[in-house]
Amino acid sequence: MPSVLKLNVAFTAPHATTAIRLPALFTENGLLISHLRFLYSKRNKSQSWIERNTFAIQLLLKFIDAHQHSDMSATELLQSFVDALNFGTLDSQQIDELNLYWFPRRVADVNTLLSHINLYCDYIDGVYGHELPNLNPLRRATKAEERIRWCAYYKRQANCFLNHLNHPSPNKFSMSRRVQAPSAHVLSVESVSRFPDEHFERFLQYGFTNQAGKFDLCSILIVMLMHYGGLRLSECFHIYTHDVAIDNKTGAALISVFHPSDGASPSPDFTNRRDFLNLQFHLKPRNEYPRSHRLYAGWKGSLLTARNLSFNVMIFPHIKAIEFTELLRDYLTSRINGDHPFLFTNSKGQPESKKNFIKKYQKAIERIGLVSNKHQGTSPHSHRHSYGYRLATSGFNQLEIQKAMHHKNPDSCLVYIKPQDDEIREKARVLGL
Repeated sequence: MPSVLKLNVAFTAPHATTAIRLPALFTENGLLISHLRFLYSKRNKSQSWIERNTFAIQLLLKFIDAHQHSDMSATELLQSFVDALNFGTLDSQQIDELNLYWFPRRVADVNTLLSHINLYCDYIDGVYGHELPNLNPLRRATKAEERIRWCAYYKRQANCFLNHLNHPSPNKFSMSRRVQAPSAHVLSVESVSRFPDEHFERFLQYGFTNQAGKFDLCSILIVMLMHYGGLRLSECFHIYTHDVAIDNKTGAALISVFHPSDGASPSPDFTNRRDFLNLQFHLKPRNEYPRSHRLYAGWKGSLLTARNLSFNVMIFPHIKAIEFTELLRDYLTSRINGDHPFLFTNSKGQPESKKNFIKKYQKAIERIGLVSNKHQGTSPHSHRHSYGYRLATSGFNQLEIQKAMHHKNPDSCLVYIKPQDDEIREKARVLGL
C-alpha cells in the first residue's frame, strides 16, 4: 500500500447542508482531516489548483515518511525535500535508496509546489497558533497531522519552503534562511505564440472537413470565438444557446459568457446557473466536475462586466461577427439537440467536450500540413494571442485591450501584445535605425 493515498470523497463541513467532492489524503494512520478542511476553505479555487495543492502535500508526506530512520535534523530534512524536488532522487547510477524515483523538476514547478505548501502551513498556523508544537520531533512523529504541524512550525521559524518575502523587515532578513526554494531564471524565450496569419483561412476552410467535404461547423465556430473573440478554449464550453443574440440592424452575433455557476440563469425561476443546471438537467457547472470527467471545462476567473455576472465577447474585426452569425444559423439548423442548454454539441447531441475538440483540432492542423504545438503558434491558445496582437496593431490602447480580453489586471494583456524579435528588426529596418 502507498504511504500516502489520495481518494476523492464527499465532504460536508459543519453547518453545511450539501456535500462537495474533494481529494483527500490518507496515510496508515487515517485521513489527513486538516488538509481536507483547508481545501474546503479554498473550494472556490479551480479544480486544477485543488489537485495541484493536494499533489504538493502528498509529495511532502511521502518524503518525510521515506526519512523516518534518518539522522538528519528537521531543517536538513526539509532542505533535502526542496533539493529532491529540484534535482530528483536518483543518483548517478540511477539508484534511489528512498524508493521515491522522482525526476528533476523545472524551477517554476518547484516554486509552485512550495507555494502550495506555504499556503497550507499558514492555514495550520491559523488553526493551532504559533507556539512550539507539543508533539514528538518531526522525524519521530507518526501521525500525518503531527508532521504537518511541525512543517508549519519550521516554515515559520526558518522560512522553510519560502521563495520570497511578501513584507520584508530587518528582523526577517536577519533570520537564517537555511531552507529555501531555488531561484527562478529571468527568461524571455523567443517563441511563436500567435497562430500564423498566412495559414488561418486555409485552416478554417480545409482543416475541419470530412472525406465527404462536409464542414464541422461546431469546431469552426469555436475556433472563430478564440481567434476573433479572444476567448479561452474552456470559456467556449460554458456558453448556452440562450447566450447568443443577433443584432437586428447589422446581423452581427452578440455573445455573452456567464460565470459557470453564479451567473444569472436564463430563466428567472432559478437562483443562478448552478441551480438551473441542477434542477432542469441534473447537471453541474462544467468547472465543478473532476478534471477527468468528459464535461469538465475550466474557468480562469475572467473580468465580469455586467451585474448578471457575465462579459460580452468583443469580436474583431466586426465583419467576422456577421460571418459568425451566418455559420451559426447553418450550425443550429443541422446540429443534433440534446437535453442540456449548451451551444456546442457533439454528433450525439451531448455537450461537446474539450478533449474531443482538441482531438479534432489537432487533426485539422495536421490536415493542412502543420504540427499542433504552442511554440509554433498552432495550439488552441495561440488564437487568443493572435486576437490580442491584432487589437494592439489596430490602435487599441492597453486598457481597451484589457477589457476586450477580460483581464482583471491591465498588465496581464502585455504578454499577448508583445512583438517578436523579427518584427522589431523589421521596424528598425524600415525606420533606418
